Amino acid sequence: MPPLVLASSSPYRRELLSRLRLPFTWSAPSIDETPFPRESADALVRRLAAEKAGALAQEYPHHLLVGSDQVAVLNGRILGKPHDLPRARAQLQSASGNSVTFLTGLALLNTASGTAQIDCIPFTVHFRHLDAARIERYLAAEQPFDCAGSFKSEGLGVSLFRATEGEDATSLIGLPLIRLVDMLLAEGVQIP
Repeated sequence: MPPLVLASSSPYRRELLSRLRLPFTWSAPSIDETPFPRESADALVRRLAAEKAGALAQEYPHHLLVGSDQVAVLNGRILGKPHDLPRARAQLQSASGNSVTFLTGLALLNTASGTAQIDCIPFTVHFRHLDAARIERYLAAEQPFDCAGSFKSEGLGVSLFRATEGEDATSLIGLPLIRLVDMLLAEGVQIP
């Protein structure tokens, strides 16, 4: 198996990839994540996942590079990472009683052969009605300012959900393992 490299500095993605029990390293790619004018959310995450993997290609010329990117979409509007309390509060107020679809772009680049597999995996979260006090308690408890949608589904954020809908719950955390296993199998990687 060619060495596996996760093109990310995300501790969430590293934890997810470690579940596959494959040896891997990680490196943070440096790319411009600005959306193109009129670029759809689906096209954006596919492009950014591929660019993240491709950004490390020269440094890792005989490797399998995994790139991933995620956006949350509410009523056709892309929600980014809030980065601070006021934006997180506003995102959760907007999500209250609504459904937010998370689109996770995934790319696996074999730098030796040049083969790239790229996909987008959707996952929808249906939120409970959230009053202001509940939102404040949640934000104080988890401070999810580095998470698209302003919650951590692997933690207390699940208490904000009424239901979820999708084929791969790991896509909600940022690395769709079911689809990644398909891609790795296509490259001849044996799992388990």
